[in-house]
Amino acid sequence: MIRLSSSFVRTLREDPADAEVASHRLLVRAGYIRRSAPGVYTWLPLGLKVLRKVEQIVREEQDRIGGQELVFSALQPREPYEATGRWEEYGQTLFRLQDRKQADYLLAPTHEEVFTLTVKDLFHSYKDLPTMLYQVQTKFRDEARPRAGLLRTREFVMKDAYSFDIDDAGLDVSYEKQRGAYQRTFDRLGLPTVICQADAGAMGGSRSEEFLHPTTVGEDTFVVSDGGYAANVEAVTTLGPAPLDAAARAALPPARDITTPGTGTIASLVEHLNAQEPREDGRAWERSDTLKALVYMLHHPGGSSQPLLVMIPGDRDADPKRLEAALAPATAVPFTEADFAAHPVLTKGFIGPVGLGEDSPSGVKVLIDPRAAEGTRWVVGALAPDVHTVDVVPGRDFTPDGYIEAAEVRDGDPAPDGSGPLRLTRGMEMGHIFQLGRKYAEALDLRVLDVHGKSVVVTMGSYGIGVTRAVAAIAELHHDEKGLVWPRQIAPAHVHIMATGKGQEVYEEAERIGAELEARGLEVLYDDRPKVSPGVKFKDAELLGVPTSVVVGKGLATGVVEVRDRASGSLEEVAPTDVVEAVLAAVRSGSDHGA
Repeated sequence: MIRLSSSFVRTLREDPADAEVASHRLLVRAGYIRRSAPGVYTWLPLGLKVLRKVEQIVREEQDRIGGQELVFSALQPREPYEATGRWEEYGQTLFRLQDRKQADYLLAPTHEEVFTLTVKDLFHSYKDLPTMLYQVQTKFRDEARPRAGLLRTREFVMKDAYSFDIDDAGLDVSYEKQRGAYQRTFDRLGLPTVICQADAGAMGGSRSEEFLHPTTVGEDTFVVSDGGYAANVEAVTTLGPAPLDAAARAALPPARDITTPGTGTIASLVEHLNAQEPREDGRAWERSDTLKALVYMLHHPGGSSQPLLVMIPGDRDADPKRLEAALAPATAVPFTEADFAAHPVLTKGFIGPVGLGEDSPSGVKVLIDPRAAEGTRWVVGALAPDVHTVDVVPGRDFTPDGYIEAAEVRDGDPAPDGSGPLRLTRGMEMGHIFQLGRKYAEALDLRVLDVHGKSVVVTMGSYGIGVTRAVAAIAELHHDEKGLVWPRQIAPAHVHIMATGKGQEVYEEAERIGAELEARGLEVLYDDRPKVSPGVKFKDAELLGVPTSVVVGKGLATGVVEVRDRASGSLEEVAPTDVVEAVLAAVRSGSDHGA
């Protein structure tokens, strides 16, 4: 029995000054967590109970599909991560440090390399596979802007699992097992999720899906269609027009330069075109007829850099996350004045792709939007002050170095699978599953002998769940203006008993009820503080959010105690002799159905 009179639990009446979202505000006020540094939190006793219950649900579903738990150290040597390229690819997100002998180490953000090397050390035959290993462990990422309490931190608990199979067919089976386990896990946690196609990012691999919890405080944007398509915006592909063949391209009007004074913006360019260059088909020029030039310095993990020109339709802005995902592991930084001075061919306000390219004297890499397919016609900058080029045709007038998904996705854009228009919504990533394939196994030479005695590379999957983030997401979803309203399966206790009278008999009866409930297998939080008013106890109970509470107070004199439901606010008066059965019935009715 947790007795508040002697427990390390202190509630706060005021919101923390840095709280941006409800989960942060309430978890701190209720005494579940305390901030120790930006993006770093201490788990206090009640908070740790909630965290451990989330972990247990995750473990049960991993065990159900044959996962075997182990745990690695957070401190890892440089060499394995260097072998896979991630020592550099992670950039500033990686916590790097040295020991007293100047040997390089890191605080692991994830453990693909170590899992791979452990299996390599112990398994050598196809008879050892498949296997599924997982851990629930603290991870570290040096977030540039930790925010929103537990939603974006620098230290966090994550479940990461890895499957090892002899072939791709086996990987498909392992992937589907994890997919089902994730669905059951989030169902049991009371967290609705949408399974979205995702970009693999620095993890690498082929198939990748995110489990996103729809919420207005989420940092992810995802799209859905009525036909069932769902994807993170970073993974949405654009439906561009079919390219024209060479003959059709040759029949298009030739590109021509026009004088466009004072048109350094798309808006001013369109205004000038409509005033001075009417279209032959009679319709007005629109922003979507132009290609907007975005110029970056592209920095590769190895340390090299090159100028990059990204061309997107003039009626759209770039989406920083889509751009980042498309270029990973390289990073793009907008051109500075010094960069423009070093590359005078790029005339600010009048930049276009014609004459540029990695193989051109300029060395400027050119990537264009998929809508600018071969045979389409555009207005672009002419690389000269006050000059644009009309009727520029990709594939005829210039050849890009590639295509890039960097433009924003909008409501109403067509779904890539033809399932209807897209709708944008906000969400929070709860889990991410990847078919890694052989990327890490090849880098670290994880091989086994197959049935024919031939050495083959093992194929892998990776599956992560943010456990601390799940606690915050549940708090975001389950609270009201008074405090937290925990789902029963992860609440710090099953029942919260309050002794609110002055007589000794009130405390004796509350103690008896608590002891009997505990004997029947329930976790009991008992507010036995003798000099605390009933009003304060009620407010603390509402803030702490235990789903069922029992009030032993002045009603005891007339033979009743109160059983309260935190979620509905309902109150039932029952005889002291019946209260244990009443609480047990309430707990059973709201029990986690998956447990």
